[in-house]
Amino acid sequence: MNLAVVLVSPKTPGNIGSAARAMLNMGARDLRLVAPRCDHLDSGAVAMAVHAADLLRGAKVYPTLREALADRDLSVGTTARLRADLAPPQHPAYVRPLVRAAAAPALVFGPEETGLINSDLEQCQVAVRIPTGDYASLNLAQAVLLVCYEFLQGQEDLPERQRKTATREEMEALYGHLRETMTLIGYTDAVRARHTLRLWRAVLDRALMSSAESRLFRGLLRQVQWKVDDAAARGTTEPRTAPVAGAPAGDEQLED
Repeated sequence: MNLAVVLVSPKTPGNIGSAARAMLNMGARDLRLVAPRCDHLDSGAVAMAVHAADLLRGAKVYPTLREALADRDLSVGTTARLRADLAPPQHPAYVRPLVRAAAAPALVFGPEETGLINSDLEQCQVAVRIPTGDYASLNLAQAVLLVCYEFLQGQEDLPERQRKTATREEMEALYGHLRETMTLIGYTDAVRARHTLRLWRAVLDRALMSSAESRLFRGLLRQVQWKVDDAAARGTTEPRTAPVAGAPAGDEQLED
């Protein structure tokens, strides 16, 4: 597999060398460093790399994460924390099929002290979290070893999913709301509505929305309906110059 391991702003030579050794253990050979804060060819790094010294010497250095990921078709961030407005990290086994189907995937690891920041995770299509005990902080090389194992050597058995999805009653209410909105804006008509909604059902059912996410989606639909009614009442689609008292808010809270 053409798998790249990207270390963002690593701090110590020993961690970089140990990460290179972990990569070689699991069969990964493309090491990329983003704005490292040390010399990755320091004698300490080479010593920790042991038989992966050649892999370490072949590492590419980039000024930004964007440049390091430019030729990748899938980027997987690693994090132990939940972040506001970002999708929660998944168990690596759920992401394994995506990684193995990609032509040029990358695994992205953050600095030793902080991990990846939000702007780094935004550049990753998906995030993973390594299951641990109560103490979730891992050494950089340990994290590289475990995640590379999951994607390069791990088996296909999946742990039981714990995510609670929206009920069918909630989803049927969403679909009814969606049909009303599509008809209102002329996206479909009475003849095509059933077929169009069936296509949307396939997309949204595949997302396995939570209750909160279904409410978020319906909040958008309510805002569309209000906007259409408001424009019809005023005879123009131009936005109002000031907020309208009592107008529905577009933001919904993703909390259950």
